[in-house]
Amino acid sequence: MLRALFALNHGQPSKAIELLQATLRCELGTPGSSYNGNFGSLYPVYVRGEAYLAAHQGAEAAAEFQKILDHRGILISDPAGALAHLQRARAFVMSGDAAKAKSAYQDFLTLWKDADQDIPVLKQAKAEYAKLQ
Repeated sequence: MLRALFALNHGQPSKAIELLQATLRCELGTPGSSYNGNFGSLYPVYVRGEAYLAAHQGAEAAAEFQKILDHRGILISDPAGALAHLQRARAFVMSGDAAKAKSAYQDFLTLWKDADQDIPVLKQAKAEYAKLQ
């Protein structure tokens, strides 16, 4: 996964996707570092979703983020679970599905309704959502 992140950060989403193929067989597992809160679980899925976004493959990205939402119990309190809603919304925008994008943005914004309104990712999500209105 770290090699995939490196590739992604260097503008090589296809290479990142290729590197993450090795994680498919164990992606629903829990890493050894999961003792306190399951942080790190499903990160390969999240990074694969980001790689698909970077490769402009919205449908594939949405499917990866949906995997995270389908297995929220693995993540427990990991922020990747909440951010999967936002990334899924972005994937739907990329795919041209405005109705699903609006719904996914609403899910994210509802989840973050009590968050500090100055958090950059929340401000960005609100701006992106407003463009869909």
